[in-house]
Amino acid sequence: MAVFKKSLVFLLVLLTAFALQIIFFSPISPDILELPLTSPSVSVPPSNNQLQKVIKLGEGLLEGPEDVAVDEDGALYTATRDGWIRRLHRNGSREDWKKFESNTLLGIATPKRGGLIVCDADKGLLKVTDDGVTVLASHVDGSEIRFADDAIEASDGSIYFSVASTKYGLYDWTLDLLEAKPHGQILKYDPSTQHTSILLDGLYLANGVALPKDEDFLLICETFRFRCLKYWLKGESKGKTEVFVENLPDGPDNINLAPDGSFWIALIQVVQIVPQGMEFVHTSKALKLIISNFPKLVELVTSGVKKKATVINVAANGNIIKRFDDPDGTVVSFVTSALEFEDHLYLGSLKNDFVAKFPLK
Repeated sequence: MAVFKKSLVFLLVLLTAFALQIIFFSPISPDILELPLTSPSVSVPPSNNQLQKVIKLGEGLLEGPEDVAVDEDGALYTATRDGWIRRLHRNGSREDWKKFESNTLLGIATPKRGGLIVCDADKGLLKVTDDGVTVLASHVDGSEIRFADDAIEASDGSIYFSVASTKYGLYDWTLDLLEAKPHGQILKYDPSTQHTSILLDGLYLANGVALPKDEDFLLICETFRFRCLKYWLKGESKGKTEVFVENLPDGPDNINLAPDGSFWIALIQVVQIVPQGMEFVHTSKALKLIISNFPKLVELVTSGVKKKATVINVAANGNIIKRFDDPDGTVVSFVTSALEFEDHLYLGSLKNDFVAKFPLK
């Protein structure tokens, strides 16, 4: 009996130590993630397999081309995980344009005066030209920019860009998902003063940004809230924020203006990011604490993000017009950006080793 009691005490001590380890040494301080409604409040076209018709550009040569941009000459740019910015010309030739000692290059944009605007999750906001690289913004209000994500330049040269998280970096974004707290920001870089300011904070993974043709407002993808916001830059509502589109079937990643004034949004699989039937992970703080302490479990519950591809086209009034999918990721998966150019969509991805070209006509 004495041996049994000692064993029981020892077991209780172990369990207590384990619980304290989970609570006090967890890398996250979680909240509940608000999942989209089962019956969406917006009209979403049904899933399809249209993206299985894509043409693969640069297959095997482009490692995780997260975003794409096109310059005035029609050259396509993408930044890859091996630190290269690569340029694909109209004639089909490929050029290794610029090399960085970085595996955290994300959103890119072509500014009015040439070159390329690049978000490096680790280094901040960069300007890249044939002559070299300039760091435009690495800090804001005395704090280092930790996770620069996407950028867009306005006609006056101002650059609006997102910081996905002020707490976690690119390769820890799954912890940001499990924590489910608003660490995201929208920043503005003023080229005349070289000053960077905070426009918005308290966002749940601030992601893609886009401007309409009249630049009256800025659209912001808030991935872990399954919605896009509209931040007014002009008019009576200047400085105010409202919802542009919400209750999306998956988390919005990058967003780009289409020639007709609508917007293309890439969706990543956040709702079903855990194995089928395990959505309850996002509704339990205790379970999140346990999972976050074990990298293999974190990998397990976030593995679904790489298994499908979805792109939607949203009108200027927030109505969803079109939807294209590869529901099983058979041909293309983990699509993070969609850019329309000359009746085709060019799709970036953090998983694929190519840029996908999808005909719209």
